[in-house]
Amino acid sequence: METTSLKRIKHGFSEIINREMGLCTPKSFARYFSASQVILENFDLYGKLNGHEGCVNTVEFNSTGDILVSGSDDKHVMFWNWAAKSKTFSYASGHFDNIFQAKFMPFNDDKRIITSAADGQVRLGEISENGHVKTRKLGKHQGRVHSLAIEPGSPYIFFSCGEDGLVQHFDLRCGSASKLFHCFSFEEANRQPLNMRLNAIVIDPRNPNYFAIGGSDEYARVYDIRRYPLDASNVSDTPVNVFCPRHLLHSNHIHITGLAYSNTSELLVSYNDELIYLFQKNMGLGLPPVSLESETHQRDEEPQVYVGHRNSRTVKGVSFFGPKDEYVMSGSDCGHIFIWKKVDAKLVRVMLGDRNVVNHLEPHPYMPFFATCGIDKNVKLWAPTARDEPALPNNLKKIMESNRQSREDQSPVTLAPDVIMHVLRLQRRQMFGYVERRYSSADLESDEDNGDEDHISGLSNDIAVSEEDPDDNSGDCKIS
Repeated sequence: METTSLKRIKHGFSEIINREMGLCTPKSFARYFSASQVILENFDLYGKLNGHEGCVNTVEFNSTGDILVSGSDDKHVMFWNWAAKSKTFSYASGHFDNIFQAKFMPFNDDKRIITSAADGQVRLGEISENGHVKTRKLGKHQGRVHSLAIEPGSPYIFFSCGEDGLVQHFDLRCGSASKLFHCFSFEEANRQPLNMRLNAIVIDPRNPNYFAIGGSDEYARVYDIRRYPLDASNVSDTPVNVFCPRHLLHSNHIHITGLAYSNTSELLVSYNDELIYLFQKNMGLGLPPVSLESETHQRDEEPQVYVGHRNSRTVKGVSFFGPKDEYVMSGSDCGHIFIWKKVDAKLVRVMLGDRNVVNHLEPHPYMPFFATCGIDKNVKLWAPTARDEPALPNNLKKIMESNRQSREDQSPVTLAPDVIMHVLRLQRRQMFGYVERRYSSADLESDEDNGDEDHISGLSNDIAVSEEDPDDNSGDCKIS
């Protein structure tokens, strides 16, 4: 172990010497060194951001990387000066249930935040110069909304997808959302197409006309926005391409929880109770995927696979890391953060990130730094600080074997009593409330009537319960 550490140190010094001798430019050195394994293996906990009263489900940096925004089960949005490890302000989002996404709209001086939540709403928070925040509902889904995707470079346009299978298009210059299509499962023999529950939507940064969605089956679907007039005249949900590992075709027990595009249009897919796969653009299955057993659809290349974590108990995201997306990161049910090399899927860093589950990892836009959140009620910050521990824990084999057995056997996971209560509350809610609400015709009508609902709050350094939610359960962490 000491020999390995010494080699890493020497390698790091050699890169610094090359910079000083003018063998590489400062910009190239910064990009290369920030993605080096030397830096990655020295990541450790930099600090914690405390303030939320419920599980933190989403974190995101602004474009300059100096502000971090978070959303929580407490239905509040918080802004952080992460370098000082301090909260700058917070506001009540106007949501009635747990926030799952909070994102900065670009080129708005960090004054516009879009959010989505378990109440099905998509909302906008606008921060005024006089220190107040006005929130309003932009659109609604009949079910939870886990994911939003902003069109790269646009200060106005973004998409949402929900557990009702609906994909919506938003333009902040317009007064209402455009419903693009409902996603259904592919037709198969003796099986009727089912309404898809969507968990993730991402936009290809190289070609923003394309976006991918994933949900309650094994297929990651890619669509072309140019095929969908915004007047809802096209109800077809036919994708332009489909991605799925060959051995998972026609699986009935898995679904997609997280998607990510690299800067070169590679598609990263995280499966519930399965693994993470990286697809190159030429690995698409085409259409229709029901005939994939034929030789015409067989391919020589298989996606890269990343092994070791467990994704079962929550809707987990997945992320790239590094200036050129050199690494892949994921949380795990075991509470650890897993980081692999993208090219060969070598596991290079594992560290404890949460007492229960790590759900979301958010890379800094240009520094070797990232933030995480999970079942704990805080945000954790990670940086390459000096450390003596090995990059991979001594009990790594035990951790990975436990995750493998739990995944393959689908055996019950030992949960803390408070987490068990959260699961029971969720199941009870789903049985008696959620299904009834989702398919209620009265609810469908109310969706059209409440489009211009507003909520105004002042900026606050303290968490305050919104008057819109008299039955506050902000201390409950929702396992979804």
